[in-house]
Amino acid sequence: MRAPGIAAAADRTRGWSARRMSGVAVLALGGLLVAQAPPPVLQPQQHGRAMQAAELRQRFEQAVVMLHARRYEHAATALQRVLQLAPGLPEAHVNMGFALLGLQRGGEASAAFDRAIALQPKQANAYYGLAMALEQQGDLERALGAMRSYLHLSAPDERYHAKARAALWEWEQRLGRHGPATAQGAHRR
Repeated sequence: MRAPGIAAAADRTRGWSARRMSGVAVLALGGLLVAQAPPPVLQPQQHGRAMQAAELRQRFEQAVVMLHARRYEHAATALQRVLQLAPGLPEAHVNMGFALLGLQRGGEASAAFDRAIALQPKQANAYYGLAMALEQQGDLERALGAMRSYLHLSAPDERYHAKARAALWEWEQRLGRHGPATAQGAHRR
């Protein structure tokens, strides 16, 4: 006869082993069923969307690199494809505007920035680009308005704030709203 504590421990061990064995059997059976199941088939639509998203990302990144390298024609070409894939992407319109601005095509650049603003009215860099394009076209009044919108919408620590404020001052001076720098000093004496 066994001691009561030993018998109880042996019963618990046998019960645990039986549960463990049945769990292993269920896992083995599940593995066998999975191994015999046909591989999942990607739906053509899902595959097409995944490929399109990958191309979109690749072309957009290429365009950004080309913009930074001042290779505006190449950037515009990549962005044309981006806009074919995602015509509602405001950032693509903004970047196209900057590429066109670099190519000295201010009218087309203005249109690209306007499209970006229509898609996303709070797209601050679109207003900055629009202001630069309008200046390129000689429309300083509208350039002032666009640059003020940029300053209003962008973060106060934005790195282009100093350039934006300088452009505002310069444009206002060109419009005759500020006297020449030397005349201001002379009036203060």
